[in-house]
Amino acid sequence: MSPDLLFILLIAVPVVVLMLLRVNAALVFLSACLGAVLLKYVGPDIADFMDMFLPAVNVNYVNMGVLLLPPVLTTVFMIKTVNGMKLAFNLLPAAGTGFLLALLLVPLLSDTLAGEVQATDVWHTMEQLQSLVIGLSALVCLFFLWLQRPKHHKGKLGKHGKHH
Repeated sequence: MSPDLLFILLIAVPVVVLMLLRVNAALVFLSACLGAVLLKYVGPDIADFMDMFLPAVNVNYVNMGVLLLPPVLTTVFMIKTVNGMKLAFNLLPAAGTGFLLALLLVPLLSDTLAGEVQATDVWHTMEQLQSLVIGLSALVCLFFLWLQRPKHHKGKLGKHGKHH
């Protein structure tokens, strides 16, 4: 498989999965951000712990697990949470999620594979756009979440069904 195709698949697979399962991609994007934070701050301790008890396990696989656990669990628990017109709007946060995950996963691939992907023009282009795409994706995700807040209807009856 070509490195360009691998990188494109790393972006596309989460988008397709989130859209087909009708998962709220904004929550998965934020879960991927949580995975990145866990990887940075907790990952080294988890890797040390795993190395003590399972030294044969590749640290990159452990890191991928730490990174992917929050978004995978969120995806499983949030299946069919987006319906109707919101599904069309879900495409933007899904694309941002795919982009973010691809950028976070490539450095965790084997050194050879990561080097091949990082040597491509597609990677260089995405790397140059990463601040813009991730920043816009974060804003889109927040906006998408804000739109989902419960609506308060005016003219509702009081607490006990009487007008006050």
